[in-house]
Amino acid sequence: MSGQADEHERTMAFAEIALGQIKALRQPAIPRNYEIWYAYATGYHPSLNQKINETLTNNGTLTEPDLDEIYVAYLSPAHLTDRIDSVGSKVKDEIEQVMAMIDAAAGSASTYTESLAGMSEKIGQSKDREGLRAIVESLVQTTKEMEASNQRLEERLSASKAEINVLQENLEAVRTESLTDPLTQLANRKFFDITLEAAIMDATRNNEPLSLLLTDIDYFKKFNDSYGHLTGDQVLRLVAMSVKQNVKGQDTAARYGGEEFAIILPNTVLRSAITVADHIRRAVMTKELMKRSTGEHLGRVTVSIGVATLRKGDSPQTLIERTDACLYAAKRHGRNRVMCETDPEVSAPVAAMQVA
Repeated sequence: MSGQADEHERTMAFAEIALGQIKALRQPAIPRNYEIWYAYATGYHPSLNQKINETLTNNGTLTEPDLDEIYVAYLSPAHLTDRIDSVGSKVKDEIEQVMAMIDAAAGSASTYTESLAGMSEKIGQSKDREGLRAIVESLVQTTKEMEASNQRLEERLSASKAEINVLQENLEAVRTESLTDPLTQLANRKFFDITLEAAIMDATRNNEPLSLLLTDIDYFKKFNDSYGHLTGDQVLRLVAMSVKQNVKGQDTAARYGGEEFAIILPNTVLRSAITVADHIRRAVMTKELMKRSTGEHLGRVTVSIGVATLRKGDSPQTLIERTDACLYAAKRHGRNRVMCETDPEVSAPVAAMQVA
Protein backbone atom coordinates (compact mmCIF):
# COMPACT_ATOMS: atom_id res chain seq x y z
CA MET A 1 0.00 0.00 0.00
CA SER A 2 2.95 2.32 -0.43
CA GLY A 3 2.23 5.57 -2.21
CA GLN A 4 4.04 7.35 -5.00
CA ALA A 5 6.43 9.00 -2.55
CA ASP A 6 7.47 5.61 -1.16
CA GLU A 7 8.05 4.22 -4.62
CA HIS A 8 10.02 7.33 -5.58
CA GLU A 9 12.39 6.88 -2.63
CA ARG A 10 12.75 3.19 -3.32
CA THR A 11 13.60 3.58 -6.99
CA MET A 12 15.92 6.52 -6.35
CA ALA A 13 17.94 4.33 -3.99
CA PHE A 14 18.37 1.76 -6.77
CA ALA A 15 19.26 4.55 -9.22
CA GLU A 16 22.00 5.86 -6.91
CA ILE A 17 23.52 2.38 -6.63
CA ALA A 18 23.40 1.94 -10.41
CA LEU A 19 25.09 5.28 -11.09
CA GLY A 20 27.66 4.54 -8.38
CA GLN A 21 28.63 1.28 -10.10
CA ILE A 22 28.93 3.01 -13.48
CA LYS A 23 31.14 5.68 -11.93
CA ALA A 24 33.30 3.21 -10.01
CA LEU A 25 33.96 1.13 -13.14
CA ARG A 26 34.31 4.25 -15.33
CA GLN A 27 31.74 3.01 -17.83
CA PRO A 28 29.75 5.20 -20.24
CA ALA A 29 26.52 6.39 -18.58
CA ILE A 30 24.38 5.20 -21.47
CA PRO A 31 20.85 3.74 -21.04
CA ARG A 32 22.00 0.15 -21.58
CA ASN A 33 24.62 0.30 -18.82
CA TYR A 34 22.23 2.09 -16.48
CA GLU A 35 19.58 -0.60 -17.05
CA ILE A 36 22.08 -3.37 -16.33
CA TRP A 37 23.26 -1.83 -13.07
CA TYR A 38 19.74 -0.83 -12.00
CA ALA A 39 18.63 -4.44 -12.44
CA TYR A 40 21.73 -5.51 -10.50
CA ALA A 41 20.83 -3.14 -7.63
CA THR A 42 17.26 -4.44 -7.35
CA GLY A 43 18.34 -8.07 -7.16
CA TYR A 44 15.34 -9.00 -9.30
CA HIS A 45 17.48 -11.07 -11.68
CA PRO A 46 19.59 -13.48 -9.59
CA SER A 47 21.15 -15.02 -12.70
CA LEU A 48 22.20 -11.56 -13.95
CA ASN A 49 23.78 -10.75 -10.58
CA GLN A 50 25.60 -14.07 -10.56
CA LYS A 51 26.97 -13.48 -14.06
CA ILE A 52 28.18 -9.97 -13.18
CA ASN A 53 29.77 -11.12 -9.91
CA GLU A 54 31.57 -14.00 -11.64
CA THR A 55 32.87 -11.72 -14.39
CA LEU A 56 34.08 -9.12 -11.92
CA THR A 57 35.78 -11.79 -9.82
CA ASN A 58 37.55 -13.29 -12.83
CA ASN A 59 38.40 -10.11 -14.76
CA GLY A 60 38.09 -7.23 -12.30
CA THR A 61 35.86 -5.27 -14.69
CA LEU A 62 33.16 -5.54 -17.34
CA THR A 63 34.18 -4.91 -20.94
CA GLU A 64 31.86 -3.67 -23.67
CA PRO A 65 31.42 -7.23 -25.04
CA ASP A 66 30.62 -8.39 -21.50
CA LEU A 67 27.94 -5.72 -21.14
CA ASP A 68 26.52 -6.54 -24.57
CA GLU A 69 26.32 -10.21 -23.71
CA ILE A 70 24.65 -9.57 -20.32
CA TYR A 71 22.11 -7.18 -21.79
CA VAL A 72 21.11 -9.53 -24.62
CA ALA A 73 20.96 -12.57 -22.32
CA TYR A 74 18.98 -11.06 -19.44
CA LEU A 75 17.40 -7.70 -20.28
CA SER A 76 16.78 -7.28 -23.99
CA PRO A 77 13.04 -6.65 -24.57
CA ALA A 78 13.15 -9.14 -27.42
CA HIS A 79 14.86 -11.78 -25.27
CA LEU A 80 11.73 -13.69 -24.24
CA THR A 81 10.13 -13.48 -27.68
CA ASP A 82 13.35 -14.64 -29.33
CA ARG A 83 13.54 -17.65 -27.03
CA ILE A 84 9.93 -18.60 -27.78
CA ASP A 85 10.49 -18.17 -31.53
CA SER A 86 13.69 -20.21 -31.36
CA VAL A 87 12.04 -23.12 -29.56
CA GLY A 88 9.03 -22.96 -31.87
CA SER A 89 11.29 -23.07 -34.91
CA LYS A 90 13.12 -26.11 -33.55
CA VAL A 91 9.82 -27.92 -32.92
CA LYS A 92 8.72 -27.15 -36.48
CA ASP A 93 12.03 -28.42 -37.92
CA GLU A 94 11.82 -31.59 -35.85
CA ILE A 95 8.27 -32.30 -37.00
CA GLU A 96 9.23 -31.71 -40.66
CA GLN A 97 12.11 -34.16 -40.36
CA VAL A 98 9.86 -36.79 -38.82
CA MET A 99 7.25 -36.31 -41.53
CA ALA A 100 9.94 -36.68 -44.20
CA MET A 101 11.08 -39.96 -42.64
CA ILE A 102 7.50 -41.21 -42.44
CA ASP A 103 7.02 -40.36 -46.14
CA ALA A 104 10.22 -42.23 -46.96
CA ALA A 105 9.09 -45.20 -44.88
CA ALA A 106 5.73 -45.21 -46.64
CA GLY A 107 7.56 -45.27 -49.98
CA SER A 108 9.74 -48.15 -48.80
CA ALA A 109 6.68 -50.08 -47.63
CA SER A 110 5.03 -49.55 -51.01
CA THR A 111 8.14 -50.76 -52.81
CA TYR A 112 8.34 -53.76 -50.47
CA THR A 113 4.72 -54.66 -51.24
CA GLU A 114 5.41 -54.46 -54.96
CA SER A 115 8.51 -56.65 -54.49
CA LEU A 116 6.45 -59.27 -52.66
CA ALA A 117 3.85 -59.26 -55.41
CA GLY A 118 6.59 -59.67 -58.04
CA MET A 119 8.27 -62.48 -56.08
CA SER A 120 4.97 -64.29 -55.69
CA GLU A 121 4.40 -64.17 -59.42
CA LYS A 122 7.95 -65.42 -60.10
CA ILE A 123 7.51 -68.31 -57.63
CA GLY A 124 4.42 -69.38 -59.54
CA GLN A 125 6.35 -69.28 -62.81
CA SER A 126 9.54 -70.95 -61.52
CA LYS A 127 10.25 -74.40 -63.04
CA ASP A 128 13.53 -75.38 -61.37
CA ARG A 129 15.05 -75.58 -57.90
CA GLU A 130 17.84 -73.06 -58.50
CA GLY A 131 15.44 -70.46 -59.79
CA LEU A 132 13.23 -70.92 -56.71
CA ARG A 133 16.25 -70.58 -54.40
CA ALA A 134 17.29 -67.31 -56.08
CA ILE A 135 13.77 -65.95 -55.66
CA VAL A 136 13.71 -66.90 -51.96
CA GLU A 137 17.16 -65.37 -51.36
CA SER A 138 16.05 -62.16 -53.04
CA LEU A 139 12.91 -62.14 -50.88
CA VAL A 140 14.97 -62.62 -47.70
CA GLN A 141 17.32 -59.79 -48.69
CA THR A 142 14.40 -57.45 -49.41
CA THR A 143 12.85 -58.32 -46.06
CA LYS A 144 16.11 -57.60 -44.24
CA GLU A 145 16.40 -54.23 -45.94
CA MET A 146 12.83 -53.43 -44.91
CA GLU A 147 13.58 -54.44 -41.31
CA ALA A 148 16.66 -52.20 -41.26
CA SER A 149 14.64 -49.30 -42.67
CA ASN A 150 11.99 -49.81 -40.00
CA GLN A 151 14.67 -49.97 -37.32
CA ARG A 152 16.15 -46.65 -38.46
CA LEU A 153 12.72 -45.07 -38.50
CA GLU A 154 11.98 -46.37 -35.01
CA GLU A 155 15.28 -44.98 -33.69
CA ARG A 156 14.69 -41.62 -35.36
CA LEU A 157 11.16 -41.39 -34.00
CA SER A 158 12.43 -42.23 -30.52
CA ALA A 159 15.12 -39.54 -30.77
CA SER A 160 12.59 -37.02 -32.06
CA LYS A 161 10.22 -37.81 -29.21
CA ALA A 162 13.02 -37.13 -26.71
CA GLU A 163 13.98 -33.89 -28.50
CA ILE A 164 10.37 -32.66 -28.59
CA ASN A 165 10.01 -33.43 -24.87
CA VAL A 166 13.08 -31.28 -24.18
CA LEU A 167 11.68 -28.47 -26.33
CA GLN A 168 8.36 -28.66 -24.50
CA GLU A 169 10.22 -28.32 -21.21
CA ASN A 170 12.06 -25.28 -22.59
CA LEU A 171 8.78 -23.69 -23.63
CA GLU A 172 7.33 -24.32 -20.18
CA ALA A 173 10.41 -22.77 -18.58
CA VAL A 174 10.01 -19.65 -20.74
CA ARG A 175 6.32 -19.47 -19.87
CA THR A 176 7.05 -19.85 -16.17
CA GLU A 177 9.70 -17.12 -16.34
CA SER A 178 7.24 -14.71 -17.97
CA LEU A 179 4.69 -15.29 -15.18
CA THR A 180 7.05 -15.23 -12.17
CA ASP A 181 8.09 -12.30 -10.00
CA PRO A 182 11.91 -12.31 -10.19
CA LEU A 183 12.50 -11.00 -6.66
CA THR A 184 10.28 -13.38 -4.68
CA GLN A 185 9.88 -16.23 -7.17
CA LEU A 186 6.14 -16.17 -6.54
CA ALA A 187 3.61 -15.71 -9.34
CA ASN A 188 3.57 -12.17 -10.71
CA ARG A 189 0.59 -9.84 -11.03
CA LYS A 190 -0.13 -10.97 -14.58
CA PHE A 191 -0.39 -14.61 -13.52
CA PHE A 192 -2.51 -13.62 -10.49
CA ASP A 193 -5.00 -11.76 -12.69
CA ILE A 194 -5.30 -14.69 -15.12
CA THR A 195 -5.63 -17.25 -12.34
CA LEU A 196 -8.19 -15.31 -10.28
CA GLU A 197 -10.47 -14.84 -13.27
CA ALA A 198 -10.27 -18.56 -14.11
CA ALA A 199 -10.76 -19.55 -10.46
CA ILE A 200 -13.94 -17.43 -10.18
CA MET A 201 -15.32 -19.00 -13.35
CA ASP A 202 -14.58 -22.52 -12.07
CA ALA A 203 -16.05 -21.84 -8.63
CA THR A 204 -19.19 -20.36 -10.13
CA ARG A 205 -19.63 -23.19 -12.63
CA ASN A 206 -19.06 -25.94 -10.04
CA ASN A 207 -20.83 -24.14 -7.18
CA GLU A 208 -17.70 -24.34 -5.03
CA PRO A 209 -16.31 -21.87 -2.48
CA LEU A 210 -13.36 -19.63 -3.28
CA SER A 211 -11.43 -17.36 -0.91
CA LEU A 212 -8.88 -14.61 -1.42
CA LEU A 213 -6.17 -13.29 0.92
CA LEU A 214 -4.36 -9.96 0.62
CA THR A 215 -1.24 -9.58 2.76
CA ASP A 216 0.70 -6.40 3.49
CA ILE A 217 3.95 -5.98 5.44
CA ASP A 218 3.46 -3.68 8.44
CA TYR A 219 5.56 -0.49 8.61
CA PHE A 220 7.51 -1.54 5.53
CA LYS A 221 8.38 2.05 4.58
CA LYS A 222 9.81 2.69 8.04
CA PHE A 223 11.89 -0.50 7.78
CA ASN A 224 13.22 0.54 4.39
CA ASP A 225 14.10 4.01 5.63
CA SER A 226 15.94 2.56 8.62
CA TYR A 227 17.89 -0.28 7.00
CA GLY A 228 17.91 0.42 3.27
CA HIS A 229 16.03 -0.87 0.28
CA LEU A 230 18.29 -3.83 -0.39
CA THR A 231 17.61 -5.12 3.11
CA GLY A 232 13.94 -4.38 2.43
CA ASP A 233 14.11 -6.73 -0.52
CA GLN A 234 15.41 -9.44 1.80
CA VAL A 235 12.30 -8.89 3.92
CA LEU A 236 10.11 -9.29 0.85
CA ARG A 237 11.83 -12.59 0.10
CA LEU A 238 11.36 -13.75 3.69
CA VAL A 239 7.64 -12.98 3.67
CA ALA A 240 7.29 -14.62 0.25
CA MET A 241 8.93 -17.77 1.64
CA SER A 242 6.51 -17.82 4.59
CA VAL A 243 3.58 -17.43 2.20
CA LYS A 244 4.87 -20.18 -0.07
CA GLN A 245 5.34 -22.59 2.82
CA ASN A 246 1.73 -22.23 3.90
CA VAL A 247 -0.03 -22.74 0.58
CA LYS A 248 -0.20 -25.94 -1.40
CA GLY A 249 -1.87 -27.89 -4.16
CA GLN A 250 -4.18 -25.76 -6.28
CA ASP A 251 -3.58 -22.58 -4.23
CA THR A 252 -1.82 -19.67 -5.95
CA ALA A 253 0.52 -17.27 -4.12
CA ALA A 254 1.51 -14.09 -5.96
CA ARG A 255 3.29 -10.83 -5.41
CA TYR A 256 0.41 -8.40 -5.86
CA GLY A 257 2.54 -5.26 -5.89
CA GLY A 258 5.11 -3.50 -3.72
CA GLU A 259 4.98 -5.15 -0.30
CA GLU A 260 1.58 -6.76 -0.91
CA PHE A 261 0.99 -10.45 -1.57
CA ALA A 262 -2.16 -12.23 -2.72
CA ILE A 263 -3.22 -15.84 -2.20
CA ILE A 264 -6.04 -17.49 -4.17
CA LEU A 265 -7.60 -20.43 -2.31
CA PRO A 266 -9.92 -22.48 -4.55
CA ASN A 267 -12.54 -24.73 -2.93
CA THR A 268 -11.84 -23.07 0.44
CA VAL A 269 -14.51 -21.67 2.75
CA LEU A 270 -13.98 -18.49 4.75
CA ARG A 271 -13.14 -20.21 8.05
CA SER A 272 -10.44 -22.36 6.44
CA ALA A 273 -9.04 -19.32 4.62
CA ILE A 274 -8.75 -17.46 7.93
CA THR A 275 -6.78 -20.41 9.31
CA VAL A 276 -4.36 -20.29 6.35
CA ALA A 277 -3.99 -16.53 6.82
CA ASP A 278 -3.18 -16.88 10.50
CA HIS A 279 -0.59 -19.56 9.76
CA ILE A 280 1.11 -17.13 7.38
CA ARG A 281 0.94 -14.30 9.93
CA ARG A 282 2.48 -16.47 12.65
CA ALA A 283 5.16 -17.85 10.31
CA VAL A 284 6.33 -14.33 9.46
CA MET A 285 6.42 -13.01 13.03
CA THR A 286 8.43 -15.95 14.33
CA LYS A 287 11.38 -15.24 12.02
CA GLU A 288 14.07 -12.92 13.32
CA LEU A 289 15.82 -10.81 10.70
CA MET A 290 19.55 -10.35 10.38
CA LYS A 291 21.42 -8.06 7.97
CA ARG A 292 23.72 -10.32 5.98
CA SER A 293 26.42 -7.76 5.31
CA THR A 294 26.96 -6.84 8.97
CA GLY A 295 25.36 -9.64 10.98
CA GLU A 296 23.20 -6.99 12.71
CA HIS A 297 19.96 -8.30 14.22
CA LEU A 298 17.03 -6.27 12.90
CA GLY A 299 14.22 -7.71 14.99
CA ARG A 300 11.02 -9.04 13.45
CA VAL A 301 8.45 -7.89 10.93
CA THR A 302 4.72 -8.57 10.96
CA VAL A 303 1.98 -8.68 8.35
CA SER A 304 -1.66 -7.72 8.22
CA ILE A 305 -4.02 -9.91 6.20
CA GLY A 306 -7.49 -9.39 4.77
CA VAL A 307 -9.73 -12.34 3.88
CA ALA A 308 -12.88 -12.47 1.76
CA THR A 309 -14.85 -15.19 0.01
CA LEU A 310 -16.60 -15.30 -3.34
CA ARG A 311 -20.20 -14.14 -3.53
CA LYS A 312 -22.75 -14.68 -6.27
CA GLY A 313 -22.15 -12.21 -9.09
CA ASP A 314 -18.62 -11.34 -7.97
CA SER A 315 -16.06 -10.21 -10.52
CA PRO A 316 -12.32 -10.28 -9.82
CA GLN A 317 -12.48 -6.55 -9.08
CA THR A 318 -15.33 -6.76 -6.54
CA LEU A 319 -13.70 -9.69 -4.72
CA ILE A 320 -10.37 -7.84 -4.58
CA GLU A 321 -12.07 -4.67 -3.30
CA ARG A 322 -13.76 -6.50 -0.41
CA THR A 323 -10.55 -8.30 0.48
CA ASP A 324 -8.64 -5.02 0.37
CA ALA A 325 -11.22 -3.44 2.71
CA CYS A 326 -10.52 -6.25 5.20
CA LEU A 327 -6.79 -5.61 4.88
CA TYR A 328 -7.26 -1.89 5.58
CA ALA A 329 -9.37 -2.78 8.62
CA ALA A 330 -6.57 -5.02 9.93
CA LYS A 331 -4.17 -2.09 9.51
CA ARG A 332 -6.51 0.34 11.27
CA HIS A 333 -7.05 -1.95 14.22
CA GLY A 334 -3.47 -2.54 15.24
CA ARG A 335 -1.77 -4.52 12.42
CA ASN A 336 -0.26 -7.99 12.83
CA ARG A 337 -3.72 -9.47 12.56
CA VAL A 338 -6.16 -11.22 10.24
CA MET A 339 -9.56 -9.71 9.50
CA CYS A 340 -12.35 -11.04 7.30
CA GLU A 341 -15.47 -9.52 5.79
CA THR A 342 -17.72 -10.84 8.56
CA ASP A 343 -15.80 -8.94 11.26
CA PRO A 344 -17.84 -5.95 12.46
CA GLU A 345 -14.72 -3.73 12.37
CA VAL A 346 -14.55 -4.08 8.59
CA SER A 347 -17.90 -2.46 7.89
CA ALA A 348 -17.76 0.07 10.75
CA PRO A 349 -17.43 3.68 9.49
CA VAL A 350 -14.03 5.18 10.24
CA ALA A 351 -12.28 8.47 9.57
CA ALA A 352 -9.87 8.44 6.67
CA MET A 353 -6.34 7.73 7.83
CA GLN A 354 -2.94 6.88 6.37
CA VAL A 355 -1.67 3.34 6.93
CA ALA A 356 1.56 1.64 5.97
